[in-house]
Amino acid sequence: MTIHGDVRVLSCCLDPEPGGPAWTRSLEDQPGPGAWRTGTNRTNRSFTGAFTAGACLTKRKWPVSFPPEELKKRLTPIQYHVTQERGTESAFTGGLTRHQDEGTYTCVVCGAPLFSSSSKFDSGSGWPSFFDILKEESIVQSDDFSYGMHRVETTCSQCGAHLGHTFDDGPKPTGKRYCINSASLAFQPKDAASSSAAEGGAASSSGGGGKTEL
Repeated sequence: MTIHGDVRVLSCCLDPEPGGPAWTRSLEDQPGPGAWRTGTNRTNRSFTGAFTAGACLTKRKWPVSFPPEELKKRLTPIQYHVTQERGTESAFTGGLTRHQDEGTYTCVVCGAPLFSSSSKFDSGSGWPSFFDILKEESIVQSDDFSYGMHRVETTCSQCGAHLGHTFDDGPKPTGKRYCINSASLAFQPKDAASSSAAEGGAASSSGGGGKTEL
């Protein structure tokens, strides 16, 4: 988000037209009773209109929570803004947008595994995109009516961190496009995950024959 005096300019990951091109929009939240959004999409079609900020979200408790003071120390400003304030990084600025290494993408806040590199694809939107999630319970989806439109918000099911939005214009076999902010993600390389699993197995073997309950 860029601050211009009293006007906040925010670039968002939006695609209100299933099957259509991804949109990059500028949202100007001006002080006073009225606010307007303007911008263009990749086909150079312009738009303008009034909007009302805010989303229809239900307050809920998450399995894992962290004090805001801790998160502000542990996360970068953009990571905190995206995950805790439901912000959006500018298109093509995230470090994981063109990332192609094999491994697992995890929640930057709590470390929960979310996406596999095998489901990542180049959507051309400017944000990391996936056509599937690791497990159905990895994320929570909710209706988002912010900025005068309906979208499906994607959040981490463990800590409630905002990840991005889901659209129905992805590739087969799911037809989904999970449009996710790089700032919401951390990456665990495949080799590191294999090494951790091997070390865990060795530790369990040396601990005797008893069963371990998680």
